[in-house]
Amino acid sequence: MNKTILITGGAGFIGSHVVRLFVNKYPDYRIINLDKLTYAGNLANLTDIENKPNYEFEKLDIVDANAINALFEKYQFDGVIHLAAESHVDRSIANPMEFIMTNIVGTVNLLNAARNSWKDNMEGKRFYHISTDEVYGSLGEEGFFTEETAYDPRSPYSASKASSDHLVRAYHHTYKLPIVVSNCSNNYGQFQFPEKLLPLSIYNIKNNKPIPIYGKGENIRDWLYVVDHARAIDMIYHQGVNGETYNIGGNNEWTNIDLIHKLCEIMDRKLNHEPGTSAKLITYVKDRAGHDLRYAIDSSKLQSELGWTPSLQFEEGMEITVDWYLSNEEWLNNVTSGTYQQYYEKQYTKR
Repeated sequence: MNKTILITGGAGFIGSHVVRLFVNKYPDYRIINLDKLTYAGNLANLTDIENKPNYEFEKLDIVDANAINALFEKYQFDGVIHLAAESHVDRSIANPMEFIMTNIVGTVNLLNAARNSWKDNMEGKRFYHISTDEVYGSLGEEGFFTEETAYDPRSPYSASKASSDHLVRAYHHTYKLPIVVSNCSNNYGQFQFPEKLLPLSIYNIKNNKPIPIYGKGENIRDWLYVVDHARAIDMIYHQGVNGETYNIGGNNEWTNIDLIHKLCEIMDRKLNHEPGTSAKLITYVKDRAGHDLRYAIDSSKLQSELGWTPSLQFEEGMEITVDWYLSNEEWLNNVTSGTYQQYYEKQYTKR
């Protein structure tokens, strides 16, 4: 194999799309997918590539430094694409320590292993850290996050990601580790765990359950199609400049309530319901603590320097996403019931 690349969190929502892209696009790369298989990691996301000759899976926790060091010794990685993270804000409010351990300590374990493995020759090596726009805090009604925006995290989740970003950059400046960082906006698309707004709402509409909306639904987010995010990650990994940061956004700002009304319209049409049927399920709930008002990404640096652009208009991406969830009812039911967590035992313990 030409290169051996470690992708952490590769059984998760975004990670599985990145693993699939790299396995299929680069048959001369050996892709090692590392995932702890928490509630958000689902190997059923990767059934189409799990038997490819250039793909291997390792079930590990990045908090386990000894296991990470042994993995680097075993495979002698040329690159790391680091997506493994606890990422749900509500869970971070309930249990911040879990986020500190995974997002901060886990990232440092990977940095230390990469530094030790590459210390004699860093030529051609790369540590790519994927982060979030939430590290920048909250915007008012105008303006955009750029790569120069000062960090101002507001939740345990975003604070833990901000810390990991700083540590990755510190290893570049202190130890000359070859790194790149990207910060992305809200992702949507296939294989997203249904605690997030869109798949949760699709599932609830399909099952005639309330659609919970925080506060008045006035919070604004920029939405990025997950396949476009994976394409950007591919481009940044191969063409990005060491030490640089790239913001990835979809240029699609929606208030939560407008987004859900749009989803309700699509679902009514797809399910042959009377217009307005799904919208009756909208239920306003107590606002999230420290809920940021607005996120919006300026991705002009990525577009002008590396040539990336989103491939889909938002409405088209929404149609594709809804169609996927409606035609993959078994996947959605397995995830919501928890039976998907048995997949690893069935598929991998016998190997």
